[in-house]
Amino acid sequence: MTGFADLWSQGDAVSRSVAVLLLLMSVGAWVVIFWKSWMLQRVRRSLTRALPAFWAASDLPAGRAALENFDSEAVLQPLLDAASAETQTGSLDGAVKRESRLTRRLRDALHQVVRRLQFGQVLLASIGSTAPFIGLFGTVWGIYHALVSISAGGNLTIEKISGPVGEALIMTAAGLAVAIPAVLAYNIFGKQVGDCEAELEGFAHDLREMLDQEDRG
Repeated sequence: MTGFADLWSQGDAVSRSVAVLLLLMSVGAWVVIFWKSWMLQRVRRSLTRALPAFWAASDLPAGRAALENFDSEAVLQPLLDAASAETQTGSLDGAVKRESRLTRRLRDALHQVVRRLQFGQVLLASIGSTAPFIGLFGTVWGIYHALVSISAGGNLTIEKISGPVGEALIMTAAGLAVAIPAVLAYNIFGKQVGDCEAELEGFAHDLREMLDQEDRG
């Protein structure tokens, strides 16, 4: 903490701006990490409980009721709503074949759900890729600022250089400390979102097949 305090007290506007930016990036990354951890845990629980309940239902209205009970994050209900939505007569939507219409509706609904699951991923990726360079910039600027101040005072010695340079290197460590959790979380969440997307795609495919069979029957 002493190093940060010295760096803040001795730094100029640029050094302090870099420190504040890294702090904001860290706070933003951890807010997204905690929120997505909670949200994806609920989504996985919804899929685990809602999918068996839906397919165990006696008919489509009972299946809808099962989704309303168990799909707490509403990741499956939009697909069912899209598949069972009424077709407006006299529109381009009603002019295409039912199979194509179902495919398009389910695809659009799936994309909307997946986009909701992926929310925050861009922020984590951006923080993970830029924070080390921002910290490095803060280090370079801090070293430059320290050397200018020392040289202006005269009597340049290694003892006078080592302290400010060491304090400036804290910015690089801070950048890595911000980036590493963001990168790890991005990779973990990407895997979890991919697993959820596969489950949703399977449900959309099975739902389309079921509705096609009902029409043919």
